[in-house]
Amino acid sequence: MVNIDELKFDEKGLIPAIVVDSVTKKVLTLAYMNRESLEISMEKGLTCFWSRSRQELWLKGDTSGNYQHIVSITADCDKDALVIVVEKDGPACHLGNDSCFENPVWQSEELNEFSLEGLYELLEGRKKERPEGSYTTYLFDKGIDKILKKVGEENTEVIIAAKADDKAETIYELADLAYHAMVLMVEMGISVEDVHRELASRHIIDHKVKQEKMV
Repeated sequence: MVNIDELKFDEKGLIPAIVVDSVTKKVLTLAYMNRESLEISMEKGLTCFWSRSRQELWLKGDTSGNYQHIVSITADCDKDALVIVVEKDGPACHLGNDSCFENPVWQSEELNEFSLEGLYELLEGRKKERPEGSYTTYLFDKGIDKILKKVGEENTEVIIAAKADDKAETIYELADLAYHAMVLMVEMGISVEDVHRELASRHIIDHKVKQEKMV
């Protein structure tokens, strides 16, 4: 662990802090901390910044209720910048947006950034807009029974591919299963964050399964 005394604050006693959502991995905001605000953050487990405009300490969420619960704080190689991973209670931006970074400046035409959250948003759009010729539209039009049937079919395909020890085919079928599972999530209003939180809440304990003797 890096000691706070090893961090390099600038001539104004500040260090930049990049806040990242623990679920989506999206950059939420760039703020600044001084030693006192960092100590408060570590003590409370909530992000506390130094407001350069108001020249005062600022506990995120104190007014809005949109607290940011700290998962981890990591310093860069030069120890003059921080990345803070958080679980947030609400929008990070003062404009009410999920993130302060919502204004694209440039994007490669060849390289596409993929994320489960991005796929989920795309599927939500398909459900709302129902563009003609879309397979996803077809699934939403047919409803929950058709979606469940496809999830079952893809699950079987995964089993068959894995049983055949075909790694490439198993990856392909797992991707199909994941896609149809996410269609089901959108249909039922289950978010990626809902599933993430459920997984994070679990504690896996190895145990022996006792078999009862048949009498």
